[in-house]
Parts: sequence; structure tokens; C-alpha cells
Amino acid sequence: VQLQASGGGLVQAGGSLRLSCAASGRTFSSYAMGWFRQAPGKEREFVAAISRIGYSTYYAASVKGRFTISRDNAKNTVYLQMNSLKPEDTAVYYCAAAQEVGVLRTAPAKIDYWGQGTLVTVSS
Repeated sequence: VQLQASGGGLVQAGGSLRLSCAASGRTFSSYAMGWFRQAPGKEREFVAAISRIGYSTYYAASVKGRFTISRDNAKNTVYLQMNSLKPEDTAVYYCAAAQEVGVLRTAPAKIDYWGQGTLVTVSS
């Protein structure tokens, strides 16, 4: 599976962006999908995850209520809708695929595939 993230950019605080991650291959629905981010000088952190069919979603406390993860298995794409953006949301955002959603949440070293990252910059 190859993952291609897009949709990053520069936005003012309080604004919105939607990230997309397109996956190649015909096994997209076999993977739980997630988003991570890495701010300058910081470690990569979990942002959100969604189960294979999309019934279950999980969020980091810092984004809960502002970000929404969703997926369209017919289009092999996962999305991250980001609202009420804050300067501290500035980071490179990565999508990821794993066999189990629990891996995305608690064991990122076991993630099967990573996308290349897309930069989100939130100005104050």
C-alpha cells in the first residue's frame, strides 16, 4: 500500500483545513487508518484513527471536538477535517495504515505503512 497525503497549507487561527490521504492498491478496507503529526523539535504524535469499516474513531485529547477523521473505502481515501485550528496544530501531518486500529493508537512502531507528510501551518 502506498499512501499519498495532501491538503496541507497555511491558515489563520480559527480556520479550517481538510487533509486527504489516498491509498493505492485494492486492500484499503483491510487496514485501519490514522493520522499523526510532528511539530518542529517534537516527537511524532497520534492525532486520530479510524477502524477498517469506519464504525469506530479515536482522537487525541488535544484535537477531540475540533478534528474529524473519516474514510471512503470506495475511493481508497481517508480524510482529516480540522476545524478551529490553533497555532499549536502547526506540524507535518502523516497518514498511516495498520492491520489493527489499536496499533495506530498505542504501537506506532508496528505501523505497516506511512504517507510522506503534508505541512499544516497555523498563523496567530
